[in-house]
Amino acid sequence: MGIKENLRILKTNDNINIAFWKVYNPEDSLKGNIFLTHGFFSNKKICMGNAKYFVKLGYTCWIMEWRNHGSSSKTKNDFDFETIGLYDIKIAFEYLTKTLHLKNINCIAHSGGGIALIIFLIRNQSFSDYINSITLFGCQSFGAVTSVKAYFKISLSKFFTYILGYVPAKKIGLGIHNEGYVIMKQWCNWNLKKEFIGRTNVDYLNLMKLIRVPVLSICAEGDNFIAPQKGCERFFNEFNNEKNKFIICSKSSGFKENYNHSSIFLSRNAAEEVWGISLKWIEQNRK
Repeated sequence: MGIKENLRILKTNDNINIAFWKVYNPEDSLKGNIFLTHGFFSNKKICMGNAKYFVKLGYTCWIMEWRNHGSSSKTKNDFDFETIGLYDIKIAFEYLTKTLHLKNINCIAHSGGGIALIIFLIRNQSFSDYINSITLFGCQSFGAVTSVKAYFKISLSKFFTYILGYVPAKKIGLGIHNEGYVIMKQWCNWNLKKEFIGRTNVDYLNLMKLIRVPVLSICAEGDNFIAPQKGCERFFNEFNNEKNKFIICSKSSGFKENYNHSSIFLSRNAAEEVWGISLKWIEQNRK
């Protein structure tokens, strides 16, 4: 019968329809459940390689698309990472745990999807009881400024996004979805100020240590802007859990290439040598 995709539409508490995709094999989906979500400029397509990989191994995968991305509702209202975490991801986990009564969920998130996931778990700590493991690919929120050059690059990105009102991702080849100024400003400010503070002054950086779910952070050596190695490492260190693991994917550490921000999550080489690391992490933390 092979792999199937089934779309569920979930309505958030602020009345936005969120696309939640079940990717599974009806004849073999008994090993567990994996929640996936994407980052900036993307939708479920960037998650499908990972999803199909795990489905072939007997897992059921659930891919959530942010509002304004993929098959989720388009909205003219501004939103940021807290909106995604506290509304979009929250309704997805309410569906998995309260409607489907799933108890053993693994999470895989790329880039900004990981930031939103961490915000969600900090503000909704009871959901951690349902999660076995977290794998973050190229994820950080306050450590991208690793040099004077990086500082000016992020400052210029914020300025031009303000002028345009959004990042024209399609035109400049960053991805298939443009991103608005509000969410880009939030990410830029966090990195420029080296902080991780929410709209209502919630200090997420200091609260990250509350997350006790085992975290695997996979960093790309060739990512020099969005999630550089030092930034990912600083983000990872705030979790403060002895079980956690940090991996740098580079030629010098035995990998086929110095991966970049997107290829670490979706590429032929990643399929051959990186996804299996995530699989091992999930199986290692099975309850």
